Amino acid sequence: MANRKNRESETRTNSIRYKPKSVLPDPKEDPHNDYKYVRTSLMGQDDARNVITRRQEGWEPCRMEDHPEIPIHGKTSGEVEVGGLMLHKVPKGFVESREDHFRQATQAQAQSVDVNMKREQDPRMPMFSERKSTTSNRG
Repeated sequence: MANRKNRESETRTNSIRYKPKSVLPDPKEDPHNDYKYVRTSLMGQDDARNVITRRQEGWEPCRMEDHPEIPIHGKTSGEVEVGGLMLHKVPKGFVESREDHFRQATQAQAQSVDVNMKREQDPRMPMFSERKSTTSNRG
């Protein structure tokens, strides 16, 4: 049998994970807005529904004059677009408040379902049971 080393005796250096750079140009840092690229076309077909949906959610398209650092501009009139993706902005905090709203709505809905199920529960066949574990000291 060959003389083998135990794996635990070897020390490995922490490797840094490779994170590829984004192909899309980043807009300049803005303390007042968050940015996101929104799809305007897919496989050569315009995707107006996606753009309209994002605008209804509060995202506004960015103008070329506001972002001269982004060299590539699309076919739209004055908006920053790169390869079928249009840069949109929204005020900071808007995204977090929206996520909080939906998180609270989801929790309220789950609690409502739980209350309904507990109300219809028969004690002979419980759907929910409080699990309690006890320990005894036998000595």
